[in-house]
Amino acid sequence: MTTRTHAMPFGATPAEGGVRFRLWAPSAWRVDLLLLEAEALPMQPLAGGWYEATIAQADARTRYAYRIDGRLIVPDPASRCNPDGVHGPSLVTDPHAFDWPDANWRGRPWHEAVIYELHVGSFTPQGTFAAAIERLDDLAALGVTAIELMPVAAFPGRRNWGYDGVLPFAPAAAYGTPEALKRFVAAAHARGLMVLLDVVYNHFGPDGNYLHAYAQPFFDRTRHTPWGAAIDFGVDVVRAFFVHNALYWLEEFHFDGLRLDAVHAIEDARRPDIVEEIAQAIRAGPGRARHVHLILENDRNEAHYLARDADRRPLCATAQWNDDLHHAAHVLATGETDGYYVDYADDPLADFGRALAEGFVYQGEPSGFRGGRPRGEPSAHLPPAAFVNFLQTHDQVGNRAFGERLVALTDPEKLRALAACVLLAPAPPLLFMGEEWGAGTPFLFFCDFGADLAEAVRNGRRAEFGRMAAFADAAARERIPDPNAVDTFAASRLDWSERERAPHAQWLTFYRELLALRRQRIVPLLAQAGAGRFEIATPGLLHVAWPSGGARLQLDAYLPADDKAAAVAVPLPAGEVIHSTAREDGKLAPWTVRWSLEDAHG
Repeated sequence: MTTRTHAMPFGATPAEGGVRFRLWAPSAWRVDLLLLEAEALPMQPLAGGWYEATIAQADARTRYAYRIDGRLIVPDPASRCNPDGVHGPSLVTDPHAFDWPDANWRGRPWHEAVIYELHVGSFTPQGTFAAAIERLDDLAALGVTAIELMPVAAFPGRRNWGYDGVLPFAPAAAYGTPEALKRFVAAAHARGLMVLLDVVYNHFGPDGNYLHAYAQPFFDRTRHTPWGAAIDFGVDVVRAFFVHNALYWLEEFHFDGLRLDAVHAIEDARRPDIVEEIAQAIRAGPGRARHVHLILENDRNEAHYLARDADRRPLCATAQWNDDLHHAAHVLATGETDGYYVDYADDPLADFGRALAEGFVYQGEPSGFRGGRPRGEPSAHLPPAAFVNFLQTHDQVGNRAFGERLVALTDPEKLRALAACVLLAPAPPLLFMGEEWGAGTPFLFFCDFGADLAEAVRNGRRAEFGRMAAFADAAARERIPDPNAVDTFAASRLDWSERERAPHAQWLTFYRELLALRRQRIVPLLAQAGAGRFEIATPGLLHVAWPSGGARLQLDAYLPADDKAAAVAVPLPAGEVIHSTAREDGKLAPWTVRWSLEDAHG
């Protein structure tokens, strides 16, 4: 029997003699343990604000809560399971009860990554971990090698993107039990698929976070975020809470990596900072025995987190989501220049080329969208593996007022050309669920808050879009879907039957063929792939080349602003053409591409 557990200094832990309960409550003067259908049991105060009790009659079926100062009843902030939602009691679980069938799984090297981001609740009609298992064969057949789950930590209500989580150790009850999530991970491993988890360490959600009532040092009340008081990473127990959370998901649930959400929203003056400390803990722990990857979302484009050693191994994070590439590609495809797209409006093709070749577009240049402040650090020395490229994600689709996917915003020829650029480039590509068949369903922003908070979210979202020209009129803002409405969530569910109909079936074939080509011809080069070089010698014609050992991978993409521009002649490469949509005479018409391989010494 193969079991996995992560030992933690807090929470409920089955042990000899019963279950040990431990809570950090430095702002409380008394903490009682409430076992359902039993009297309140005073917990022993310990040094440093800790409270502890070991209860012989408790076991892995025991529901419990804490009563603070004789009045406030709260769940365990380190609960492994909260079956009745974030306001209800917690449930003791025994990690050793699950028999893992993947004892030989060691993960996959990062250069093999093709990532598929999905939201458990809208991925299938049932919206559960168990139902998602039924679609794993489809993902394997598509050619992806890694699944990235949007956050699954317990959130308020029955539906949420996951970024409003308040119990970071408890899988959301709406999706299933902890055991159901473990079965999903094991089933993915059986098909050769890595599983990555999106985690949120920059804030807690606005509903169901009780830490402020009994652990006030958890937050720095002098600093505020869009979600309330900032988490204080200068406090040792707070740092330990999140380091243990990272290790918990990797060890107890056997995830293959984590994506840290919005690390730019974390302020931490200590060195190493919390991102670096988590990376060190991963390398010293589960990363010693298998491939474990750490991916960042970081609007500050801080390349130092992505540094490599002499053997190309990450010193901190494995990779970062490359929003710069997305933004440049989106401007190319749609012509939209509202909001942050304004920073890519002047020369989106050059920006797209720089992102493909060097990673970041903004490597210290001033950002007009950010009031002229410099953004980013030099990244041209980093290998392509340090960046995750994409044309769509939950953010870029769902943060639109009507959740439109790119297939609804641009011409098919443009989308096919950009997809060929991203899916065959050396950087690991990411698809957002349904992208592979040009899903006709939107992905909207949805939540399930109580009446007062629901109204505030609805009004706040509409006010936010009111800054854009298209929604300056109040009537236009009223058409923006209500995030709290059940219909908003229902509209965001994938319709898997679309895949059998035109044009969706053709899109699926296209994506499968590109990913098969990537697996066969590109992936063998990637362990040695270096940063690329790009040029635009002819208006609209992008050329990018990446060295990889003794080979050179090359892209020629004709992406002119004028769709009716004349075709251009591009010299045939000295090597082998591996993918081309060029005309029979070899010329590239607007929005066609050609990929080739040649001897780098030729």
